[in-house]
Amino acid sequence: MNWEQLLSLKRFGDVNKRLRKDQDETRLGFEVDYDRVIFSSEFRSLQDKTQVIPMSQTDFVHTRLTHSLEVSVVARSLGRKIGEKLLVKYPKLKSEHGYLPNDFGAIVASAALAHDIGNPPFGHSGEKAIGEFFKTGAGLKFKDELTPKQYQDLCDFEGNANGFKILTQSRQGRVGGLRLCYATLGAFIKYPKESLPKKPSQQVSDKKYGFFQSEKDAFLDVAQELGLIKTGTSDDVSFKRHPLAFLVEAADDICYTIIDFEDGINLGLIEEEFALEYLIKLVKEVIDINKYHQLNNTQDRISYLRALAINTLINEAISVFEANEEAILNGTFGISLLDKSKYEAQINDIIKISIDKIYQSQEVLDKEISGYAVISKLLNTYITAVNNGYNHNASSYDKLILKILPKTINFNEDDLYLRLLNVCHYVSLFSDSQAILTFRKFSGKHY
Repeated sequence: MNWEQLLSLKRFGDVNKRLRKDQDETRLGFEVDYDRVIFSSEFRSLQDKTQVIPMSQTDFVHTRLTHSLEVSVVARSLGRKIGEKLLVKYPKLKSEHGYLPNDFGAIVASAALAHDIGNPPFGHSGEKAIGEFFKTGAGLKFKDELTPKQYQDLCDFEGNANGFKILTQSRQGRVGGLRLCYATLGAFIKYPKESLPKKPSQQVSDKKYGFFQSEKDAFLDVAQELGLIKTGTSDDVSFKRHPLAFLVEAADDICYTIIDFEDGINLGLIEEEFALEYLIKLVKEVIDINKYHQLNNTQDRISYLRALAINTLINEAISVFEANEEAILNGTFGISLLDKSKYEAQINDIIKISIDKIYQSQEVLDKEISGYAVISKLLNTYITAVNNGYNHNASSYDKLILKILPKTINFNEDDLYLRLLNVCHYVSLFSDSQAILTFRKFSGKHY
């Protein structure tokens, strides 16, 4: 892979090449991407989607929206600092093409801002609930009517693939979705492969998949423009990651490792003294002990350590990326940046505590259980109405349901897979509160 191609400013539908040196310096194409994501309705709904604690009643706890904003800030720093180093190593990127460090920051920040845009309500349990509906629930009956890859898309419904769908899918008046630069789309795609085949692999980019069958052509267009390295066969689409996707992943890893931990402390799920001990291990080389001892409350102490920890991990991720940049370009670097960090043990200790004390807490588990029931009810109601409507045998109830569906999504596709996927996509756009309210309405408890 080469950086000139990887930094493509092309947008869906472009006929002529967009050149960096011709860009308006006051409003770069990569910065336009950030604006398009942040003003989208799909991004706005993240303000009421679970990050750690579902439907928390406290203002402090992060939602998907605040998490995404914080990840984008960390990503911007990572991108700018890497950009500085790459422009020294590849001076023609600046002298001939006009790229600047902030370009890298804008690409990574925009991709990071959108990294959770496809997540359904109730966090990762929402993804699992959609999958279980087709694996073991009412959706199992569709298995024989779908291709293996189509069925796998539904059984392993993936927020990353749904995010790519949001960013790229066309509809009337919005051809090409948000029409982001292909460099941004490349950095967004952490898992540049389709849902099948599922092969055991040590490659971090093989853990999940990054696009549905419905967006396969869009993905291939992006991969070809960026010059991503193909690894799959003619029948199995799989590529090596865009190098900047490693920075988006690192920004996400840094934020959920440190900030989810911070949430757990402030909510009282993790004992302060125990937690501070683990954070101090991570920042012992940079902590100002005198300043730390002047802080007389938990929130200030945690905030100080959190800031140091994030900065420490940003610098560490940059060092790992710089040391492995050639392997990343060649597609031979197969782990996340922080997995090669000298702080791996400290990070793993913090994540282990978060799993035990936060992600597996009674409050989280109870609400995840409720989320399964909500998602299953919504899918069953909408899919029944949509398919009955398509087959011209809709009941009076089905017809009422069809009337409340949005006109922006085509639920009357001839292809069963597209009808099912569009219903899943529609439900994925719900906020946590909207999903619960609709569930109550469908259960006859709307008041």
